[in-house]
Amino acid sequence: MIFNKETAEKTAELLLQINAIKLNPKNPFTWASGWKSPIYCDNRLILSFPAIRNYVRDEFAKNIEKKFGKPDVIAGVATGAIGIGILVAESMGLPFVYVRPEPKKHGRQNQVEGFLQKGQNVVVVEDLISTGNSSLLAVEALKEAGANIKGMAAIFTYGFDVAEQNFKNANVELYTLSNYKNLLNLAVAKTYITEEEQQTLSEWNVNPSTWNV
Repeated sequence: MIFNKETAEKTAELLLQINAIKLNPKNPFTWASGWKSPIYCDNRLILSFPAIRNYVRDEFAKNIEKKFGKPDVIAGVATGAIGIGILVAESMGLPFVYVRPEPKKHGRQNQVEGFLQKGQNVVVVEDLISTGNSSLLAVEALKEAGANIKGMAAIFTYGFDVAEQNFKNANVELYTLSNYKNLLNLAVAKTYITEEEQQTLSEWNVNPSTWNV
């Protein structure tokens, strides 16, 4: 679910402007999962554009407090959401921790890095939601460390049905700055893509695992 439509449209436009989101229906990308995709999203680019990263930071900070209340801690999911998560925590005057994909193999073997007390309220910041599996693994690691998860806030979601179901099953509330539907509408309106290409991109979104196979 998006925080609000105005933010969703503005965020989509900014991501397209800096090529954080690339749309190429005629020459699809191949994801790490092996899926063929007409879209590729790299939100790490946001950090290289001060005005845009400040916009994303401010929208996160404002909307997180509005939807979840002010938490005790902001947690970023490594590695893509560490940078933006720190900015959000700084803006809100809150402590920050981050969650590794798996525990370290040496030293203290931490998966959650930073100071986190049992029972603290945590909002998780993520850069991108596809199936939601890796994001929800981070949530589980935080819960095991004693955190009370208030919800998750992400920059962008592809809006897959499987992700919606995964978050529902995990009982985790997810809000995003923008999503796939708003991106496509904006991309057509601003002539980044044609209406025919929009149709292709919409078809992919319905069944991405078998598209163009």
